[in-house]
Parts: sequence; structure tokens; C-alpha cells
Amino acid sequence: MWNLLLSIQDYTFLGLDIIHIQNFSQLLLRFCLHISVVLILVRLIYYPLARRKDYLFSLLLISVLIFLLCFLLESVKLQLGFAFGLFAIFGILRYRTLAIPIKEMTYLFILIGISVINALANKKISWAELVFTNLTLVFLVYGLEKLWLLKHESSKQITFEKVDMIQPQKREELKKEVEARTGLKINRIDVGRIDYLRDVAKLIIYYYEEDNRINLADERDNVYAAGGDDDD
Repeated sequence: MWNLLLSIQDYTFLGLDIIHIQNFSQLLLRFCLHISVVLILVRLIYYPLARRKDYLFSLLLISVLIFLLCFLLESVKLQLGFAFGLFAIFGILRYRTLAIPIKEMTYLFILIGISVINALANKKISWAELVFTNLTLVFLVYGLEKLWLLKHESSKQITFEKVDMIQPQKREELKKEVEARTGLKINRIDVGRIDYLRDVAKLIIYYYEEDNRINLADERDNVYAAGGDDDD
């Protein structure tokens, strides 16, 4: 097999070399390292907590695409303006259907960064340094998500019609009423705008997603089925 590759590396097809053994081996090794780290971050750490298959799909593909794009264009002589314009596209990336939560956006930036690092690391960077960088990110994310038990607090704004219950002495009663209506285990409630003409108030409810995972999953399924936006 190796002799066959050596024999065809000097041939071209439609103006392109059939294979560069050194470059191809570099691509395989770096891609194996990259996809292993990405799967650990996204599939083993992120997904068991978030249970978001839509973001799982997007994060994996975006990471692989950026890695391959950076690796294949690394040897191409690009003008500086074009290169900045290319990465500006990823800098302003957003979805038009719904706002990306901060946690998912953080994972997206981590994967973009690690994709660029793994693809563009030159000969001045050793494999030990590259592996150390990848493992450091994995351990930091794992520690923040699993070991240090940092909970992600989300919020929603709701309209509440019982204005008399927003008084400070009735906060516990208000909390129980909102929990019964929303099905969420609420951490705290802030009172926003009060409209005495319509007898309604804007409430901002705060809750931990980990404590309401089942309810949130059902709610998101209903939102997507109805074509609405998730405003977490």
C-alpha cells in the first residue's frame, strides 16, 4: 500500500496532484485529534446536560468545516483583506430562526478556536503542545460543567394578571402561583413594568435548566412544532 502511494504521488489528474503523502498524513493525524476532542466536548459533555440535538448537529458540522477550511487554505497565498473577510463571516454568524443562548455561543466560539488551532499549527508548534492545548480546553469545560457544578440560570418574561400578588409580603405566594402555571421550579422572580389600567404586570422569572430539564424539553418541542422562537 505504501509503495503504491509512493508510485502515484508524482502523477496529476485534471491539473491537481493525486496525493501529497506528507500533507495527507498531517491531515489525517490532525483531523483524528480534532474530531476526538470535538466529540468529547460536544457529545460527552455538552449534550448530556443540554439535550439539544439541533445545536449538537450544528456545532459538530461547523467545527469540522472550519478545520478543513483552515487546513486546506493554510498553504494558499491569500490576500490579507480576503483572509480577514473570510473570518469576519464566522464572527458575525447567527441564526435567523432563534437567538443563540450564551452557553451555546460559548461552545461555538470554543469549537471555532480549537478548529483554527488544530488546523493552522505550524512546524514551530510540537505535537506535545498541540495535545496539551486540546486537553486543557477539555478539562476546563468538563470541570466547569461537571465538577464545579455551575448551573446555567435562564430567564423568561411573562405577563401576570394578578397585580395584587406582586407585593413584597406575597412573594412566596406569587412564586407558588407562577410555578403551578408554568410547571417550572423557579429560583427567583423580578417585577418589571406594571400596567394598572389593564391590571397586568411583567414578571421576569429565573430558573435553572438542570432542575427543569424534562419540562424545558417538552416546552422546546412545542415551540419548534409551532414555529416559534425560544427566548431563553
